[in-house]
Amino acid sequence: MSIRRRLTQEESRTAAMEAARALLIEAGPQAVTLKAVAARIGRTHANLLHHFGSASGLQKALASHLAKTICATIAEAVLATRAGIGSPRRVVDLTFDAFGKEGGGALASWMLLSGNEDALDPIVEAIHDMVDKVNGHDDEPMHEVTLSLVLMALGDAMMGEALSGSLGLGRETARDQAEKMLIEAAERAGITLAKG
Repeated sequence: MSIRRRLTQEESRTAAMEAARALLIEAGPQAVTLKAVAARIGRTHANLLHHFGSASGLQKALASHLAKTICATIAEAVLATRAGIGSPRRVVDLTFDAFGKEGGGALASWMLLSGNEDALDPIVEAIHDMVDKVNGHDDEPMHEVTLSLVLMALGDAMMGEALSGSLGLGRETARDQAEKMLIEAAERAGITLAKG
């Protein structure tokens, strides 16, 4: 008989977030359930219910976790680009991948369709905090660029492949347009960005 090590509350939440993220990427948002996450980390459904309160609580915690970790990475890429050691394309790719490959767009859509009306709060707050950290609180032009970039990435995650194909455009067209927009906005703001 094996004895499981007792995890701290923080370790248990971290393990649950990692398992939920893996399930999201592997099988989509509908697979992110308390039962599935509990099974993946070798805990009970009741244990996760204690930590998150419900499946929607787990999904909201996952959205918050994803948003914070991804926004921190994007902020680093923005600052690196401004320092001449990154590129606008890296910022675009990270943003598009967050909503596409990382499942952020599917999770947000699933939560909204499931009636979790405050589902986007953690994502919106993390993006707002990141923009303020990188650009300052009153940088309206960069707020507008961020809005456009995030909406482009979300739309691309939802229907980019089908739409670009039906229009006879390459799959990278939306990313190319987002990169161009980011470069032009930086130039208008007098920010010199590394290219490449």
